[in-house]
Amino acid sequence: MTRDKRTLAVHAGTRRSQYSEMSEAIFMTQGFVYESAEAAEARFEQAGEDEFIYARYGNPTVRMFEERIAALEGAEDGFATASGMAAVHGALAAMTQAGDHVVAARALFGSCLYVLEEVLARFGVQVTLVDGLDLDAWAQAITPNTKLVFFESISNPTLEVIDIAAVAKLAHAAGALVVVDNVFSTPVYSNAIPLGADVVIYSATKHIDGQGRGLGGVILGSKEIIRSIVEPFMKHTGGAMSPFNAWMMVKSLETLDLRVRAQVATATELAGLLEQRGDLARVIYPGLPSHPQFALTQAQMGAGGTVLAIDVGSKVRAFSMINALEIMLISNNLGDSKSIITHPATTTHQRLPQDQKDLLGIMPGLLRLSIGLESAKDLNSDLQAALDVAFLSD
Repeated sequence: MTRDKRTLAVHAGTRRSQYSEMSEAIFMTQGFVYESAEAAEARFEQAGEDEFIYARYGNPTVRMFEERIAALEGAEDGFATASGMAAVHGALAAMTQAGDHVVAARALFGSCLYVLEEVLARFGVQVTLVDGLDLDAWAQAITPNTKLVFFESISNPTLEVIDIAAVAKLAHAAGALVVVDNVFSTPVYSNAIPLGADVVIYSATKHIDGQGRGLGGVILGSKEIIRSIVEPFMKHTGGAMSPFNAWMMVKSLETLDLRVRAQVATATELAGLLEQRGDLARVIYPGLPSHPQFALTQAQMGAGGTVLAIDVGSKVRAFSMINALEIMLISNNLGDSKSIITHPATTTHQRLPQDQKDLLGIMPGLLRLSIGLESAKDLNSDLQAALDVAFLSD
């Protein structure tokens, strides 16, 4: 029987011990005991489906999270990592070698750009950055030597929505794999694999935990990619998720659908109210009809996500607004149950050269708003009052 995502998020991958516990157990162990020397030898030669060797390779609690999020995403398998960036680096490094070519969208989180332009390039991987919205640019950049393409399904922080199916078609025609950072889409609204993604990456720190408690990431894809390519790289380089964090993520998945849908509803309402002001340079939200990729967003996700962005016109106004807020918190995270405001130009994307910020639309007045679980009415009052202060600060 086919199960709905909401059911899978509660039950998939559950492993119960001999005690038949209701809540999933934390197997807080780094190693495992063998009944004999022969049993140890056999397990090192080929571990069974429910056998473990060392926590860096796998752990029962971590495996529960991997199987549950894989089922939710519609992937064959997954490998859980210590952080979202461990997932990005692990996937890209495991799948490339010197002489390979990677084509990536230029609108990426700063740490992702670092992995591409500094880490992979240092080891002889050629990287080409393109305008992710321009299919002709993708077509021109992808060559027979291209090993993979990489992009955020919704870019951080300017919320460009990339056509996964169209880019995947171009990549697959050249024999390249498609790797999608799907954080802003969330597993709730994700259709990345049916649309052609070969590998999907999440920072589980964001919506999956969604409560500001711990770091985590996951790489999802076919069993062949995960167990033959990703796992050997990750287990030897040490980027595995801890059992305790995996337990947090397993429990958080139970409420993921409820939390994210509530956040999206509030984000949609707030974006519409902010657009009505008329004094903002930009209101960017994929769920608004005014967004350039609104139709694509509806077809690809069916909703605009939990994050929106506004441009108040200057850094002075941006800082004045941030400092006037009473509910929304100043931080650089997103996808949390608490609403968060970020000034990308001076924090998450600070290290980008100014010309690159200009190219990506990361202007001095741009603010990223991650919408939480507070009352939409209270958040709107907080935002409107803070904006009134900002426009008096000139």
